[in-house]
Amino acid sequence: MTNDSTTLLLGGRIYAPGASDATAMAITGDTVVWIGQDGPARALHPGADVVDLDGAFVSPGFVDAHVHATATGLHLTGLDLTTVRDAGELLAAVENAIQPGEVLLAHGWDESRWTNPRLPSRAELDAVAGGAAVYLSRVDVHSALVSTALVARTPEARNAAGWSADGPLTREAHHRVRTAVRQAVTPTQRHRAQEAFLRTAAARGIVSLHECGGPDISGEQDLADLLALATRPGLPEVVGYWGEAGAVATAQRLGVRGLAGDLFVDGALGSHTAALHQPYLDEPDTSGALYLAPEAIAEHLVACTEVGLQAGFHVIGDAAVGAVVEGFRLAEKAVGSRALAARHHRLEHLEMVDAGQARELAAWGVSASVQSQFDAAWGGAEGMYAARLGVERAAGLNPFAALAAEGVLLALGSDSPVTPLDPWASVRAATYHRTPGSGLSARAAFTAHTRGGHRAAGVLDGITGSLVPGAPAHYAIWDAAELVVATSDTRVQRWSTDARSGVPPLPVLEPGAVLPTCLRTVRGGEVIHDAF
Repeated sequence: MTNDSTTLLLGGRIYAPGASDATAMAITGDTVVWIGQDGPARALHPGADVVDLDGAFVSPGFVDAHVHATATGLHLTGLDLTTVRDAGELLAAVENAIQPGEVLLAHGWDESRWTNPRLPSRAELDAVAGGAAVYLSRVDVHSALVSTALVARTPEARNAAGWSADGPLTREAHHRVRTAVRQAVTPTQRHRAQEAFLRTAAARGIVSLHECGGPDISGEQDLADLLALATRPGLPEVVGYWGEAGAVATAQRLGVRGLAGDLFVDGALGSHTAALHQPYLDEPDTSGALYLAPEAIAEHLVACTEVGLQAGFHVIGDAAVGAVVEGFRLAEKAVGSRALAARHHRLEHLEMVDAGQARELAAWGVSASVQSQFDAAWGGAEGMYAARLGVERAAGLNPFAALAAEGVLLALGSDSPVTPLDPWASVRAATYHRTPGSGLSARAAFTAHTRGGHRAAGVLDGITGSLVPGAPAHYAIWDAAELVVATSDTRVQRWSTDARSGVPPLPVLEPGAVLPTCLRTVRGGEVIHDAF
């Protein structure tokens, strides 16, 4: 499907604007050329290769607007700590995974979901590590449990902010230890992890990924290797971002879309490092960490605006959001609102934002890369957010509806490995928000995970991410046969419908429904995953 021949996909549900009764889609080369009934399609393309969809659902391919490829790949191919439920299970998992002479990297523990939230001590970890260097990142990747052998490789961490002699490392101490861990990953390990990540993404119907690299995240070589790997046939697109202030030369050398992604204004709520106006409820002696002041934020925005780069920041807490908004105000005074908005700068996460701030951000043309699975994992009156902030403050987190209503462009992402590469789960989480009134419609959520992702990366042609004639052939074929829900006396297939929309319905996404399974993923007319 990469030459100029035409392929006809017949007999399926095609998610295409204005074609609610579409049963056929024609692809010539890398472009969609027909959406509609199969009769005219066959007449217009009599010599086309025909693919019988047998009722399968065809949608635009997904875009994951925030990922960490190597960390996810190491997680996919290594020790998974997301399922451990107490300190004892974590220690047993580590002991079983130790390999002599190798650094053990593992990810995913979340004490807020454990039966007993007590964390293991460093002495306990050392006892099962047997002298090995061990790095165990928390699910938010903003803190980690480490062994003494790993600390010995980075003695400067002992004098850094966030150091703990016995508990998890956070802030600068964590960044320094993570740098040592990154350096311990061999080129072979990195290549294997990145390829595993990209192939997993393709198998989930994802055609494009926004890699959020940076000096505290992955390193230049890591990002350069990933971008080079993604140029090979049969893999999703990778849009690179480098999270470092004042690094225009680095951005130009790497060929990234912008100095954005994880340029940290603050940390994470789970690790008590997101910057808050009021202290944490469960740790009232801290209000988190603010890494960048408004003046530094403005300086970065101005520098990127002037050289034509997309700027961006990781921002979660309300104090951090306030600093970012003030930084934009200062930058507007320096370069003007039109120039500032023209670059479509972006913010990652943007969890504690109010309607007035959203309105200002929209006026500056800001895109928000948001992670709806955060709310699914930690929202609600009994979740981690409520434990950290209290129920009232937690209810205001991730206000997707308010952001959209004020005109902020939303792009859904996973922040993988923080939450899984599972785009339909993200669409569902954005739709069924734990705070009533904060979620999106299913269509808006789906658009944010398809066309919105392309737009956030600067593709503003109005059609990429849609299935319309003239659009790039980025799509996925899904098995929707299992999309059934139980009723009192039968099992019936159900679809969310809206006759006014002029587009075919999406699969039902309500909690408990079986989500679609990807059968084939196509990027630019090239099959990158096939189980059809």
